[in-house]
Amino acid sequence: MPLADRFLGVHRDPHSGEVLARGGAPEAHSILQRCGFVPEVRVHETHHRAPVDLAEAEEIRLATDAVARLRAAGYHVDCDPQFDTDRHPPRYLPLGAQAAQLADRIREVTTTEEAVEVLTELTASHDGILAGIEAVLTATADFHDGLGDPADTYVARRLRYLADERLGVIRGDLANTRNALADRHAPHPGRGACTRDVSGAQREASAVCACPPLPRTVPVPPPAVTGPRR
Repeated sequence: MPLADRFLGVHRDPHSGEVLARGGAPEAHSILQRCGFVPEVRVHETHHRAPVDLAEAEEIRLATDAVARLRAAGYHVDCDPQFDTDRHPPRYLPLGAQAAQLADRIREVTTTEEAVEVLTELTASHDGILAGIEAVLTATADFHDGLGDPADTYVARRLRYLADERLGVIRGDLANTRNALADRHAPHPGRGACTRDVSGAQREASAVCACPPLPRTVPVPPPAVTGPRR
């Protein structure tokens, strides 16, 4: 992570009166959003603001909580005195980060059976991750149905469309991929379980791995460009 992304500022804007947070890496942006901040995407930057129509005491509470959580994550935060705090709340692994660990497992698998085991966590019909996302979209649509504004009905229909159509395509394609791998029963040709063992004849056994090298990829030359002769 670039050093500049380790620094953030949380201040009340002197012109608009809004509580704004600027700077930070994507991880910091996620922390701000979990604290209640709203992202504002601009052409040259993305900053975060407190929600509109909050009481001043609630804005201070929200900003103070964000400062505490950002510092607990190792970020350097410059803030207004009213937002400053020495509190260091405990950190927990977010659900999204737990799901992203499946990608690390996929990168380490050496057989189709192992890949199927990981993909099943996504595609399981009743309690897979994608089934959970569908349930969240449907529940959010139900929530909008009862809010009462004219636009809420459209939002509810849009969410149900995403759950039924867009997410359904992803679930179907990924389930087919998982099922095809389940029938293959094959090791990955470019990956092998590394035991770190070497032959006794090698002098630096602790520093040398006996695993065969990955298949060499021969670069493909670019196509020849033909044009009119001068």
